[in-house]
Amino acid sequence: MDATALRTYAAPVISNYMAKIGLVLSGGGVRGFAHLGLLQALDEWGIKPYAISGVSAGAIIGALYAAGHKPEKILAFLKANSYFRWSNFLWNKDGFFSMSPLLELLQEQIPRDSFKNLSTRLFITATDYTRNKSVTFEKGSLSRAVIASSSVPVIFEPVEIGNGLFVDGGLLNNFPIEPLESICDKLIGCHTNNIQTWTEPVNRIGKAHIIDRCFHMAIANTVYGKAKHCDLFIEPLLHPFSLFDVKNADKIYEIGYKSAIKYKNQLGKLLT
Repeated sequence: MDATALRTYAAPVISNYMAKIGLVLSGGGVRGFAHLGLLQALDEWGIKPYAISGVSAGAIIGALYAAGHKPEKILAFLKANSYFRWSNFLWNKDGFFSMSPLLELLQEQIPRDSFKNLSTRLFITATDYTRNKSVTFEKGSLSRAVIASSSVPVIFEPVEIGNGLFVDGGLLNNFPIEPLESICDKLIGCHTNNIQTWTEPVNRIGKAHIIDRCFHMAIANTVYGKAKHCDLFIEPLLHPFSLFDVKNADKIYEIGYKSAIKYKNQLGKLLT
């Protein structure tokens, strides 16, 4: 089912509201495309977030959305830009692949490279590798902050900003609600790293899946602890998909959209 056909599921929830809505978007690689499904539903209901806090995949999507791009167009942008071409392979570097394709995409689609020019307030979380701490960006170069937040260690090379070296923000904070708690009336969180419990033995797992699963098992407790502070917490079931499963981008988008639709009544009550 394509994105246009999905719209038949939605109907406006509310058009006038006073609450300042904060939207928290987790990391999750390609699974983060589910955030676009949520944003599509919010757009159709006439709900515009007051502020967005994103990390890794959530930072990429949050930045493009805050710059005024529609969810379906963002989906098309990201599907058309592969970061894993051999031409982007790095020799003798601190990552296998360069982030230059993402940087070029951001610079093309957000020509005015600054947080202050966005239509929605945005916070980007990255990990300062040199100082072992989580850092939130809300000013300065938007593109540098986004690629820093998205630089999965070893897969991508770290990003220099000022006198710091930054990697994926999800390492220390994969659900950054903190920037929104004091400035928003209500919080909606979308977490795309649901961990499946296996009930039967698994013979073949795969290295990438082991890394992915172990990483999210390690940070799960902090994520769910903070999820309790959200007025609405959405967690699409995406465990069949890997971090880099670009071929299933449309399915992931659809799952995110349908997950949001399930909460239509709750969302209406939240805003009234």
